[in-house]
Amino acid sequence: MMENPLQVSSEGQIPPGGRVVEHPDWPVLKDAVERIRPWQSKDGSIDFDAEDAPDPADADAAVRRVVDAVEALAPLLPHDAAYLEAVVSDLRRWADEGFKVPDFLDSLLAFQPAAHREDGLQHLVVFPMYTQNGNPNRNFEAVVLRMVWPDWLAELERTRYDNPLFCGITFEDFTAGYDTNSAVLFPETIAVRQAPERFSWGGIFCDREAARFRRVTEAAVDILGLELPDDVRDMVGDQDRCQQAFVLWDMVHDRTHSHGDLPFDPFMIKQRQPFWMYGLEELRCDLTAFKEAVKLADNSVAQGRDVQYAVLFDRMFRFPVTGERVRNYDGLGGQLLFAYLHKHDVVRWRDNKLSIDWQRVPRVTNQLCAEIEKLYRDGIDRPKLVHWLAGYELVSTYLAPHPGSKWAKGPDALDLSLPPRKLVDDVLPDEFPLSMFYEALSKKLKNVIASTKGITADSAERVAA
Repeated sequence: MMENPLQVSSEGQIPPGGRVVEHPDWPVLKDAVERIRPWQSKDGSIDFDAEDAPDPADADAAVRRVVDAVEALAPLLPHDAAYLEAVVSDLRRWADEGFKVPDFLDSLLAFQPAAHREDGLQHLVVFPMYTQNGNPNRNFEAVVLRMVWPDWLAELERTRYDNPLFCGITFEDFTAGYDTNSAVLFPETIAVRQAPERFSWGGIFCDREAARFRRVTEAAVDILGLELPDDVRDMVGDQDRCQQAFVLWDMVHDRTHSHGDLPFDPFMIKQRQPFWMYGLEELRCDLTAFKEAVKLADNSVAQGRDVQYAVLFDRMFRFPVTGERVRNYDGLGGQLLFAYLHKHDVVRWRDNKLSIDWQRVPRVTNQLCAEIEKLYRDGIDRPKLVHWLAGYELVSTYLAPHPGSKWAKGPDALDLSLPPRKLVDDVLPDEFPLSMFYEALSKKLKNVIASTKGITADSAERVAA
């Protein structure tokens, strides 16, 4: 039997003194950080000439409180001793140099959670940073988190899905930048004087992802009248099972960005491209996780079956109707998956009820994955613009483009004397609008989706109770 990934291993037992969040200095630290955050500009500095700026002595006192609290909490976290010492130094330097743009490169380099992936191991993180899908400014955040690294996951990473930088994590507590939709902790979001040559870790909060998935899926299933098999219903109702599914999904998804027959820059961070190319890349990674989950389920790995349902429901129910309709590439990927399954008669919408051919889901979903993989493989031999047009053709085969789109009219409608990056300006903000099905679903789910802001496993269970 697979062990529960939430069980703390003997290596991950908390040192004498207990949980960081139960220590009296944690609320002191949290309060001091929350006091500093409103004073900071977008770049993390404090402008003392601004309206409502603090007195420099007040800012200095708040930083001292953060430093004192970090030092008081450090004995609970001997594995983070070098990092916490560096954080204290970076904080003191920020204050001593006049609260200019913060530089936390030294402490970022000292923080190495992927080097000690032990199930249940807790970390205290204090950085000036923006939070993806949360706060866009580099304000200070304080987060207490716990590693999710059960033996079964460690074995899969060691033998099958090598990903030495990946950290599955859960929330213990956090400051305001994470009381949002952000479910990641990425080193590239942290304020530093220069980016390191390479990043050595990346964390994804599987508890938030699982709790959000459960709430939205349960609502969508009820709204759509979808009848779930017993094992699927049991999985959606079980936070622990969903966390196991998401940490496996995330690990495989993350590594897929650098695996496969890929154009030169598969992650597409350093180049301007039409947003459907981002959507296809994220969907490719999710469908690769789905494909691997099918293989794992066939080999009696229990989490493999759950990953399939997590990918299917999150992509079909939550992604298309979450966020604004402006270059919403994750939403586009969800629309594409639903439309593909619908046109292949795997999902059916009749009599205002949704039904799914559960037996055919794996084969047809893998078929879409194969189409995207072929697009990528052929793209290696294509010029960039031709590759973008091929991506557009794949998406528009299943999703109706906006009737006013230049791209939908083909290359003759575009000014091909311009470089490809300039042609991105001709892409409409909502190049592939929601179908009537999703317009209706969006109205019924919007309040449920809004309610998942800042959700954690604990808060989800309190609402359920």
